[in-house]
Formats: sequence, C-alpha cells, structure tokens
Amino acid sequence: MKPINCFIVYDDTVQAEITIENLLQSELVNAVYLLSKRENIQVNEKCFPILIDSLYSSNTIRKIAEKSDTPYSLVYLKNTPLHLGQFALERFFQIAQDTKAGMVYSDYYQVSGGVRSKLPLIDYQTGSVRDDFNFGSVLFFNAEVLKQASAQMNENFLHAGLYDARLRISQKAELVHIDEYLYSEVESDNRKSGEKLFDYVDPKNRQRQLEMEHACTEHLKNIGAYLKPQFKTILFDENNFEVEASVIIPVKNRATTIEDAVRSALTQKTSFPFNVIVVDNHSTDGTSEIVEKLAKEDSRVRHIIPQREDLGIGGCWNVAVHSPFCGKFSVQLDSDDVYQDENTLQIMVNAFYEQNCGMVIGSYTITDFEMNVIPPGLIDHREWTPENGRNNALRINGLGAPRAFYTPLLRKIKVPDSNYGEDYALGLYFSREYQIGRIFQSVYLCRRWRDNSDAELDIVTLNTYNHYKDKIRTIEIKARQQINKLS
Repeated sequence: MKPINCFIVYDDTVQAEITIENLLQSELVNAVYLLSKRENIQVNEKCFPILIDSLYSSNTIRKIAEKSDTPYSLVYLKNTPLHLGQFALERFFQIAQDTKAGMVYSDYYQVSGGVRSKLPLIDYQTGSVRDDFNFGSVLFFNAEVLKQASAQMNENFLHAGLYDARLRISQKAELVHIDEYLYSEVESDNRKSGEKLFDYVDPKNRQRQLEMEHACTEHLKNIGAYLKPQFKTILFDENNFEVEASVIIPVKNRATTIEDAVRSALTQKTSFPFNVIVVDNHSTDGTSEIVEKLAKEDSRVRHIIPQREDLGIGGCWNVAVHSPFCGKFSVQLDSDDVYQDENTLQIMVNAFYEQNCGMVIGSYTITDFEMNVIPPGLIDHREWTPENGRNNALRINGLGAPRAFYTPLLRKIKVPDSNYGEDYALGLYFSREYQIGRIFQSVYLCRRWRDNSDAELDIVTLNTYNHYKDKIRTIEIKARQQINKLS
C-alpha cells in the first residue's frame, strides 16, 4: 500500500479536480478522501466521499482517523486549489519519518490578487497553545498518533475538534516545522493584520470560543499546567506613597496624540490624589516640548526622560513604577489613546479593593482618530471568568485594556523590557498567584490610526510578535508545572 491518504475539502468540483490531480501525480498517494457537507457527490475510483458536519468538528477528526489506514495522512484545509512544490510530498514524508513527528507543517507561498509571495511560519513550542496558531493549510499527520489522539477525544466539538486533536497530538509527539516553501495556496481573506485582530469578539464566534477554552483547559490538565481557582489575599497596607494612583504614559514621538492622552488623564474625577507620569523616551518630534508645557500648567504631570537610551515600552514602565512619584496603583494609558470619561481612574482603583486583586483589566472601545466608534466597537473579553480566566489566558493573545497594577507587586515582578507583549506577560505572571480583576464596561478609547503598532504588520514582524508571545506562554506553562509538582 502507498503510504499517504489525503483528505481535502470538496466544495467546488473545479477546485477539487485541480487539487486531486496535483495529489494523484505523486506515487506516494494511496487515496484521496473528499470532505463534504453534500451527499451523493460524483467521484472517481481513487476518490472517496466522507460526509461531515463541519471541517473542524470532533466527528470529522474521528472520520479522518478511521480512514487513516496508511502510515501518514495529509489534510488540506482550504477550498481553493492546492499546488504542491517539486517533490513536496516526498519531503513531508521524509521529514515525518526522520523526526517521528506527530504532525509536520511547512512554509508556503500565498497567492493573492495573482501575486505570489512567501509566507514563512514559526516553530511550534510548548507555549504554542493559542487556537489561532498558523500551521498553513497542509497538515501532514503520523496516522498512528492521529488515531491515538482521536481515541482520547471525549467531546463532540463542532468548532474545536481539530484544535483538540492538535493539542492531544502535541502531548505524544513533536509538531515539526519545515522551513521550506512546499506548496502554494490562494488566499481568500485579504484583510490587513490589524483588521483580523478582533475576529474572536464577533458574537457569532461565542460558541467557538467556549469550545476552544474547554479543549485548552483539558490540555493544561493533561500536561500538569492547570491552576485551580485559589488565590493569595492582598491587604493593600503599604502606605508610603504620595498619591493613591499614577497614570503611566510611556511615549516616543507621538506629538500628534500625546496632549489628548495627558489631558484625558488630568480630567479624571477621583476621591483620592493622583498624578500622571509621562516617561518620554527621548522623543525628537516635539513630543517633549508638549509634555513640558503640560507639566508647567499642572503640577500633577511628572515628565521623566530616562537616563538610559536603550529602553522599550516595558523599560519605560519600570522607570515610572520605580520612581518616587509613583502611586500605590499604576494605571495604563497609551500615548495614542484616551480614557472613556472622567470616571475611569476611580473605577479602576475601586476594582482593586472590591475584587481583591493584584491587577485590574478594563474594557475598551475601538474608535477612529476622531474618536468615532468603529467596528467591532466594544472589546470586553467576557470569556474571562474568575474560576478559569488564568488558564484560558494561555489560549488567547491578549487580555484587554486598560491595565492597572498594585505597585508594590509590580516593583517585585518587574516589567519585561519589550515593545510588544510585555503587558500580556505581566497578566500571566500576576494570574499565577493573584486574582485579576475585570471591568466589563468600556472605560477606555483605543484609537486605530496609521501609526498604531499593530495596524498593519508584515509577516516577519507578525511572526516575531507571535513567537515572543508563544515563548512567554512556554515559560509560564513550565512555571505552572513546577508549582503543581511542589503542591
């Protein structure tokens, strides 16, 4: 018997025939199975239909596993034509054999608007547990490992079946990335990276999110990284602070937006004293002069220019938090953004005492530069629950905004000196021991404009950011495994 069975989506006859022809040209292919929601589709003698409910369901994974009677199974997830590179299947087969991997995936060419471009992927690691990890559309499974994973799947997910299978496979064998461009696919989603960020908050995806959380939580339990909802109590009894709260604004070259940010902080109405610490990271566009003017107008504005010139956003946060001006609570405000209204700071600080937490995360509304609400509007991360939030946090790529911290704890932990993901790392670290308080009403306006750090990312930058967050998760999972071993 030839060593590979292939499974492809069958939506359109023309599309399917092109893909089938490409696959059957290889001497390694035993049979092609057509995954379709349609009954009575016309096939040839080397193609066999499989009726499915959803491409990503648990039932579909079980059906694929059942028909995986060859050593390897190739699954193609798109309904556009697949064009394999020279000896691509031979390469998948060779590396799968050499590494004994549970699954192999490769870089690929993306065809959009008739233009072919390279789409490199990143290596899978322990922390690559987010459900949107990009493997490309060609997945090459060790059939025996896939069967073992399928046999252990005890849920009937409609959306999270493939995710569940992938996590279970990773518990048994490596997921190996081939740094070679082995196929071409047509891309049908041509939105910018910044426009795809918030797909998960679409109400129609709510059931999908719940399924993904359940699958991820089970995975964490299986690998010894699940944390029970038990948290340390905080007394908030350190009182050697001049003010109750500090709004912290790191900034570099944001002359267009910095005054809006500072003034939105200064207009806060609170029952306690607060200040605004602007850490100006050696701006050269007039930002420094604007902040200096605001500091002269209002003594609550503390303008700090770091002595060091090698700091990222996280490093600027450390400068603010460790300065003598910092209050008992440190509250985020990005230099691009503004608070929702004059009540934000009071609401954020109240949450510390009401929910007894080391960190508080609010909810925000997406607006344009003129602060008109734009889709998707409110981002409230309601997937967070006090019972399972810190486990589910390992699955998603962000926790929300604005973020606030009990300063004595933040001074002990320190902020990673990064320009991206430092807030996410802090959220995971804090949640390891302390409850994270949540505010589900909008208290913050996040302005989307051309200079946003994540408005439109090239693939190299996007991969760098995703690899960094996966590494953060890897470290966190290992730390949680150690906690459970010692408990």
